[in-house]
Amino acid sequence: MPLPESAAVAAELRAATGQLTRRVKREDRMPVGQVTVLGALDRSGAMTTSELAADQRVRPQSMARAVGLLMDQGLITRRAHPTDGRKSLVELSVAGRALLEEERGRRTDWLAHAIESELSPEERELLARAIGLVERLAAH
Repeated sequence: MPLPESAAVAAELRAATGQLTRRVKREDRMPVGQVTVLGALDRSGAMTTSELAADQRVRPQSMARAVGLLMDQGLITRRAHPTDGRKSLVELSVAGRALLEEERGRRTDWLAHAIESELSPEERELLARAIGLVERLAAH
């Protein structure tokens, strides 16, 4: 059982990081679900539609629709699975990678401006030092 102080910090940290994530995602110009699929393909590489659905915790039918939309936009491509002829893999296209980088850049720019306008130099330094702590928690 965690200490009450740790539980309180955990609840506040979870709420604050969730709030920040939701705010940053508002900078996206394409639907969040589509950006999320592109991000998953960027991080994990080519996957089947079923693997993508499991990764995103959505129904395979829902992912099939999302994959179709992304293919229609030229943001992902489909190729044969190397070991199973019944399956195909989807992966980022050059255009998909460029769009994902553009979305990420917009998020980063917004956050950088918020840091500069809202935090004092001392607070910015403290925030920079805290990133390592958050990364350690994420790796736990």
